[in-house]
Amino acid sequence: MPNVWISHASSRRHRMEDGHPECPERLAVVEDRLVSSGLELFLERREAPAAPLEALLRVHEADHVESVLRTHPEQGLVHIDPDTSMNAYTADAALHAAGAGVLGVELAMNKHAGFVFCGVRPPGHHAERHRAMGFCFFNNVAVAAAEALARGLRRVAILDFDVHYGNGTADIFRDDPRVLLCSTYQYPLYPDWHGEPDAPGRVDVPLSPGDGSDCYRTAVQQRWLPALEKFAPEMLLVSAGFDAHVRDPLSDLRLVEDDFYWTGTQIRDFAAKRCEGRVVATLEGGYDPYALAVCVESFVRPFIGA
Repeated sequence: MPNVWISHASSRRHRMEDGHPECPERLAVVEDRLVSSGLELFLERREAPAAPLEALLRVHEADHVESVLRTHPEQGLVHIDPDTSMNAYTADAALHAAGAGVLGVELAMNKHAGFVFCGVRPPGHHAERHRAMGFCFFNNVAVAAAEALARGLRRVAILDFDVHYGNGTADIFRDDPRVLLCSTYQYPLYPDWHGEPDAPGRVDVPLSPGDGSDCYRTAVQQRWLPALEKFAPEMLLVSAGFDAHVRDPLSDLRLVEDDFYWTGTQIRDFAAKRCEGRVVATLEGGYDPYALAVCVESFVRPFIGA
C-alpha cells in the first residue's frame, strides 16, 4: 500500500500575529525538507477535503463549530485567547486540517494507504469540545478518531508525543471506552495539565524539564506499549508534535531527531503487528524551523523504509 501525504493550500493562508511561532513557514520548511531529503519520491500526495459538518459535530458542540465557521474578518485578526487568533482564511484552513484526518482514515480503512501523514495547520489537540485554544480550532486527531469509529472500528488509540498536553483530546474522549489516549508531555508547561496516570482510557506520562531521551523512551516502552497491547487498538492515530526537540523555543525536554525516528519505528512495528499497519498521523507543534523539518523527516522515514 502507498504511503500518503495529505495537505491543502489553505494551511499556508492562516496566519496570526507577526512573529507568532505557529506560522505558515512551518509547513514551508517541512515541504522543502521532503524534497531535499528525497522522501517526496516515496509519498503519494493527496489534497485534504473540507471536513463534513457531521464529522465536526461528533467531537465538538454545534455552537463552537458555528462560531469558528462564521468568523471571517475582512481585515486584521479576531482574537480567541491571548495566543490564538483568526484571519480571513483561518476557518477554511481549520476545515481542511480536520478533513485531512477524515480522508486519511478513509484511505487506511479501505487499504488505499498504510501510513498517512497530514501535513496541515492549524494544529488541533488543544481544541476542546466547546472551545478553541492554544493555536487550535478544531481537534484534528479527534475528528479522525471519531471518523474511524463511525466507520465501524471498535477501538482506536491516539498517541500524542507533543510537548504540550493534548487537553482537548482528553476532554473529548474522557468517557469513551473505545478510545485510548497515550501522552508524554512536559510538566509544568502549558496547558498546566498535572496528569492522571490511572484515569480510565488514558496513559498520561508527565516528564520534567530536562528529562531528555532516556526518560521519554522509557515512558513509551514501559507505559505506552503495555497499555496498547492490552487495549488492542484497530488503528493508531498520532498527534505528531515535534516541540520536545532540544532546539524548540517553547519547551525544555531536550529530545533529538533520533528520538522521533525511534518513535516512528515503535509505532510502525506495533501497527504492523496489531493494526494491519494502519497509522494516521497529523502535525501538531514544533516551532524551531530547522528542528521541525528534520524531526518530521526522521519520524516519517521508518514508515517508508527509506
